[in-house]
Amino acid sequence: MATDIKDTAHAVDAASLMRLLPDRPRVLALGEPTHGEDTLLDLRNELFRQLVEQEGYRTIALETDCLNGLVVDDHVTSGTGTLDEVMEHGFSHGWGASAANRELVRWMRAHNEGRPASERVRFAGFDGPLEITGAASPRRPLTALHAYLAARVDADLLPCAADVLDDLIGADDRWTEPAAMREPARSVGRSAEAGRLRLLADDLVALLGEQRPYLITTGPADEWDRACLYGRTALGLLRYHHWMADTSPARLARLVGVRDRMMSRNLLALADRGPVFVYAHNSHLQREKSSMRMGGRRLEWWSAGALVCAELGGEYAFVATALGTIRHRGVDVPPADTVEGRLYALPEDRCVVDARRLAAVIGDPRPAPRVSPWFGYAPLDPAHLADCDGLVFVRDVPQVQGVSGGSGSETPGRPPR
Repeated sequence: MATDIKDTAHAVDAASLMRLLPDRPRVLALGEPTHGEDTLLDLRNELFRQLVEQEGYRTIALETDCLNGLVVDDHVTSGTGTLDEVMEHGFSHGWGASAANRELVRWMRAHNEGRPASERVRFAGFDGPLEITGAASPRRPLTALHAYLAARVDADLLPCAADVLDDLIGADDRWTEPAAMREPARSVGRSAEAGRLRLLADDLVALLGEQRPYLITTGPADEWDRACLYGRTALGLLRYHHWMADTSPARLARLVGVRDRMMSRNLLALADRGPVFVYAHNSHLQREKSSMRMGGRRLEWWSAGALVCAELGGEYAFVATALGTIRHRGVDVPPADTVEGRLYALPEDRCVVDARRLAAVIGDPRPAPRVSPWFGYAPLDPAHLADCDGLVFVRDVPQVQGVSGGSGSETPGRPPR
């Protein structure tokens, strides 16, 4: 048995990863079971460099604010802003403090220097403008979409003037009220103004689609892509705020579902541009239904990965990451009878595993799931092993000097990050 399991493990590199797949997928997703560990992000960076150099991938998409991510993309493609400015303003969730994320941005900028546009690597955030405590005001994407259209189409076609949007949005702190996550009555999401904004946003997005044949001739493709991003984000935010104000038992499940749908639409738009390497939490990328406990109840929703897979089929690939130890978080050597425990017995510090072959080797009954003593680490579910296209196993995650380790993972009592 030990020999059989060893035969499923290979070196961690892009070539080993791609050999597990029948073809190069349009969306290649690598999940992580915890957030904020630079050891995992360094491995991500290494794989992305190899995918760029060997497999023709040109875009990396991370679990960070899709609008803030435009700041990073502008920097890596054209040098806009300093690296310090980009790390401060281009990432959400505090990810800009990560040394590995900083190195990723630095490498991408250096790689692009002097290259033609067709060979440049691109950066994208694919999360909505959402935080644990709530959601952003719709002002930024709504006004940006309106400005894009107002500069290009007859004013009579617009559903409203810019000042109407401004008046309906009002003060941004109405939308970002932190208490609204726990107290629906504090949310502005079902006010008369929010309802009208949602209709106007829908009309603006419809106008964008109706005028596409003309609009795509008025400027670079990136301008059109960004206008579409503004439209998706405006509608997604208004939908999210609508459910923030809901008082039914479905409220929390709808919030996490709306968020992952926003993620999925962003990933599909990126895939239309070319092959994408995606990095986020396993629960946002897996094909199976995701679940968590929040507010005393079990929530289930379809992840961004499941939604993208439903659209792309075999052109979507998901590789999960599993860990042995994170000792600075109290996650010690896994029990020998778990999947992680069996992989931990291998001599390699890290490996790419043929997940389906491993599932066949282990057979039935499946090992019991590992139980993590730390809320921030989500162990592998053995029942889902055969549904992964591959598995990256990292034996030990050391504490990196000067790195806080982030804010955790899909934590009980919190919406997924």
